[in-house]
Amino acid sequence: MTQNTPHKPTRSEILKPVELVAISAVMGLFVGLTILLATRNWALSSIALGITFIIALVVIAMLALGMKPNAAEKSDLDEQNQNGDHKGH
Repeated sequence: MTQNTPHKPTRSEILKPVELVAISAVMGLFVGLTILLATRNWALSSIALGITFIIALVVIAMLALGMKPNAAEKSDLDEQNQNGDHKGH
């Protein structure tokens, strides 16, 4: 790939954030439904769903930030950093 050719992200790279939010949503729904079935209290269930969703989203984001890039990702980052077309930075 030359320096003038922009990197076109793959479908999996585009959908990665959606997958992470979906995982958090499924975790929140599981906890919310479990509490709803145990207590029959809609307010408590919705609060637990929201709290679980937010906590799961933050934990997944922190784990994603903690991952080290592999060799292909490092070369892609180096290639992007060498490109002098940055505007506004």
